[in-house]
Amino acid sequence: MFSRPELKVERVTYPVMTPTAARGVLEAIFWKPQMSYQVVAIEVLKPIRQFTVRRNETHQVASLSGALRGERVDSASARDQRNAVCLRDVAYRIHAHVNVAPGSDKNAAAYRAQFRRRVTRGACFQQPYLGTREFSAEFGDRDDTLAIDRSEDVGVMLHTIHFGPPVRMEWFTAQLESGVLRVPARGIIAALPGEA
Repeated sequence: MFSRPELKVERVTYPVMTPTAARGVLEAIFWKPQMSYQVVAIEVLKPIRQFTVRRNETHQVASLSGALRGERVDSASARDQRNAVCLRDVAYRIHAHVNVAPGSDKNAAAYRAQFRRRVTRGACFQQPYLGTREFSAEFGDRDDTLAIDRSEDVGVMLHTIHFGPPVRMEWFTAQLESGVLRVPARGIIAALPGEA
């Protein structure tokens, strides 16, 4: 479930994994504060199939200060049913560069080798997931599966979130070409409303 931001009430997924979700999968497998991942391409390896699910959610959220005081949300009276359009039976190949922070004691090749060893062993810091925690991801060594033969305009997609302050987001126009989503090095930056 890679939610489209323009559809807030009923969640609808993009037809392909987003770069932020891909970065999250990589960081769940191996992460160090001295390095970061720059996703450059995502290959779609299985046909794009969707399904719908109806879930119970609450429209009321407890504030942090309220939760610290012991306030609770009555989930029965604040319940809403929402539909979600999700992806089914997915497989991706993520292509990314390792960027090393200044002052790091290792080079990018050392971090890449460490990442590959963890993938081969099936090791991760936390279970990776695909958009939301309820859709956990499995991972493994690269195989020879080819990308699907599908091209389409995906629309505007989130590239990166900069947690500031101020919080800023980078966006780009996503295009699936022969089953490959190419991610530009930079997106177009937009500040949150009221923070420009």
